Amino acid sequence: MRPTTVAEYVAGLPDDRRATISKLRALLNRRMPKGYRESMGFGAINWSIPLETFPDTYNGEPLCYAALSARKNYCSLYLMGAYGSATERRRLEQGFRRAGKKLEMGKSCVRFRSLDDLPLDAIGDSIARLTPAKYLAAYATARAGTKAATGRKVMKTKRKS
Repeated sequence: MRPTTVAEYVAGLPDDRRATISKLRALLNRRMPKGYRESMGFGAINWSIPLETFPDTYNGEPLCYAALSARKNYCSLYLMGAYGSATERRRLEQGFRRAGKKLEMGKSCVRFRSLDDLPLDAIGDSIARLTPAKYLAAYATARAGTKAATGRKVMKTKRKS
């Protein structure tokens, strides 16, 4: 059964990952701008803009800003600000370089095994930099050019043999 609360999620983790996730979660909660809500979503701890604040999301779910999860062999920190902004991505990369840390990152997912793998100041600064208003403005800009945003229907067609 999937945990439905953050407390259930954290309590269900193995001791080593529980300690890592708990410490990083505390940092994120300290640095998170007001207006984001912590909850469970997609099997991870999420900080998002609630639907009552911004209901017009592409998937009907609260707009995720950051997420944190423990996997079998590593942990993941999802930073949507760094995913959506080349400037923010560069700042994060610079923070890792200055700290002498190796950045293992996909589009938005920073993978790590322990807190020693992360430049915590750079992570905290990245989280703190984007208020919900700034994040919504960036989201609106990113969505402006999509078919969904322009109201056009996306039609599926069968491929001819």
